[in-house]
Amino acid sequence: MSCPVPPKKKQRWTTAQKNAAAKKKAASQRPPKRPHRGQAQRPAEDAPRTKDRWRERDGAPSGDRPKRVRRDGTEDRGQRTWERRDDRRSGGGHDRRPRREDDRRPRREDDRRRPTQRFEREQTRRPVEPVEDPEALRMEADTWTKASRTSLTGPVEVAEDNAFATLGLPPVLVERLARDGITTPFAIQEAAIPDALAGKDVLGRGQTGSGKTLAFGLPLLTRLAGGRARSRKPRALILVPTRELAMQVSDSLEPLVHVVGLRHKLVAGGLSYTGQTAALDRGVDVLVATPGRLVDLLDRGALTLDEIEVAVLDEADHMADMGFLPSVSRILDDCAPGGQRLLFSATLDRGVGDLVKTYLADPVTHNTNDVAASVDTMEHHLFLIDPQHKKQITARVASRPGRTVVFARTKLGCERIAGQLREEGVPAAALHGGLAQNVRNKVIGAFRTGAIPVLVATDVAARGIHVDNVSLVMQVDPPADHKDYLHRAGRTARAGEKGSVVTLVLPHQRREVTRMASAAGLEARPTKVDPQDQVLTDIGATEPSGEPIPDADFRKLVDPRPARRHSGTRGPRGARNHRGEDRRRTGGGNQRRDGGGRQGRQGSKRA
Repeated sequence: MSCPVPPKKKQRWTTAQKNAAAKKKAASQRPPKRPHRGQAQRPAEDAPRTKDRWRERDGAPSGDRPKRVRRDGTEDRGQRTWERRDDRRSGGGHDRRPRREDDRRPRREDDRRRPTQRFEREQTRRPVEPVEDPEALRMEADTWTKASRTSLTGPVEVAEDNAFATLGLPPVLVERLARDGITTPFAIQEAAIPDALAGKDVLGRGQTGSGKTLAFGLPLLTRLAGGRARSRKPRALILVPTRELAMQVSDSLEPLVHVVGLRHKLVAGGLSYTGQTAALDRGVDVLVATPGRLVDLLDRGALTLDEIEVAVLDEADHMADMGFLPSVSRILDDCAPGGQRLLFSATLDRGVGDLVKTYLADPVTHNTNDVAASVDTMEHHLFLIDPQHKKQITARVASRPGRTVVFARTKLGCERIAGQLREEGVPAAALHGGLAQNVRNKVIGAFRTGAIPVLVATDVAARGIHVDNVSLVMQVDPPADHKDYLHRAGRTARAGEKGSVVTLVLPHQRREVTRMASAAGLEARPTKVDPQDQVLTDIGATEPSGEPIPDADFRKLVDPRPARRHSGTRGPRGARNHRGEDRRRTGGGNQRRDGGGRQGRQGSKRA
C-alpha cells in the first residue's frame, strides 16, 4: 500500500517580491501625471501603454498626433524643417549672414567621398611613440662606468719596505694593492687599520678624500676571508648615504673582494630589485647599501642582519643631514649584537654623537687632521665679481683644459648653467637628483672617460664621486656652510694631486662668504676680479669657441651607444605590435598565414 503524497506547501514570497508587488500596487493607485505647460491634455483611455504608444504615434497621421503649443501661442505639430522662422526676434544672439540665391560652389571630383585605401590609412595614422620600460631602465642603471685604474700585468714583487705589509694585512691584499701602484698608506689608513684588525670599534674623523674607504675596507676583508655567506644573510654591511658614494665604495673594493674569494653587492635606490634579490639569495659577504633601500628590502623579507660581523657607517654626518638617523638606528638594532662597528664622519654633531654613544663600545678615535681646508696641494680663490660678468667668467673658467666640476645650488640652476656653457661651445652636462639613475650613470661615465670635460652638479656630487684628475672646482653658487665647502673642494687634489677651488662671490654675498671662509680655515679673502684680469689666465681660463653644441651631438657625447627603446614588456605570449595584438596570432614575423602544423610553429619561433 503506497503512502499518500503530502500536498506541496505554497511557496512563500521573498522580500524582493513583496517590495515589487507593493510598488506596483502603489503605482496603480497614483493619480496620472499632469501635463507640463504647452502640452495638450490627452484622454487617459486613448493613451496607449508601454512601447506601443511610440509605434502608434509615429505611424499616426499628422492630424491625429497630440498638439503642442509654443510659447507664442502657435501650434507645433512636430514638423522639423530647415526653413528660417520669421517669428523669432532679431537683434539678439547670433545674426546669420543673409543667404544668397546660390551660395553653393560647383562640386568637384575630389570632394566626393571615397573609401580610403589601407596603405593610405597606415601612412596617415599617428605614429606610436615607443614607451620606455621602467624595469629595463633600472636594470640599465645597474651598469656604470667604473673608475679607471692603471693595473700592472704579470707577477708583481712586493718590496720588503711595503708599508701595507707592515700593518698586518694578508699578502694577497698587499700584492693586489701593489699591482695598482698603491704602496704607501695615508694617515687615516695607517692609524685605523691596526686597531680595526684587532677587532676594536673605530671612530675615524678626517676630511673628504683622505682614503677612508681602504681604512675600513682592508680590515673588513681580512676578517671575512676564508668564510662563505649563507643565503639572505650577509656577513658585513657598509652603510653610505647616497648612491654615488655607494658606487664609489663598490668600485674601490671590487678588485680586493675578488682576490680574497668573497662576493659583494651594491644595494641602492633607483636600481632594479631583480639583481639585488637574486644576489642575496645566492649569498653576499659584503653588502654596500643606502639606508632607504636596505630598510625596504628588510620589510620585504629579502635578507636578515642577524649574522653581520662588521658594520661600517661611512659619511655618518651626511646621513644625519639627510634625515637617515632613524633608519640607521633600526638597521644597527637588527644587526647581530657583539659585532664590530666602524664609524667614519667629518663631524660628530646633529645626532652622530648619539650613535657613537649607543652603538660603539669603547671606540678608538683617530683624527688625521682638523676638519679644515688644510690640503697643501690645493689653491683657494674667492673672486668678487659683478653680476653682469658672472656668465662670461663662468664660461672662460669652464673652457680651460682638463676636468672641471661646477657646483650650483639648485637643479634648475644646474640645467641653466650647463645649457649656457653648451651655447658657448663648452661640453657640459648637468648632474642632480632630478635625473634618473641610468642618466646619472651615463653622465658620470662620460665625465670619467673625458667625453664631457665639465660637470655641473648640485651637492649630490659633493660627496662620493671620485674622478681622477679633476684639476679645478668652481662654485658658481657659494655653499651654505663651511662643511659643504670642504666636501665640494674635496673633489680635487685627491690622493696627493694638485687642484684649485674657485668661488664666485657677488657683492651681496661678500660678508657671508668671508665668515664661511674663516670657519673653513681659509686664508683667502674675496678679491675683485674682472673678465680680463691676469688671475683668470693664471688658473688656465681661456676664451670659449662660441659655437653652440647641438643637442644631437651632445647626446652622442653622453651616450655614444644607440638608444634602446622598449615598446612594451615581453610576456609569455611574445612581443606585441602597436595595435596591442599578439604577433603570433596575427601572423607577424615570418609565419605564413596559411601555414599550419609544424611549418607554422617553426615560422612562429623565427618571428
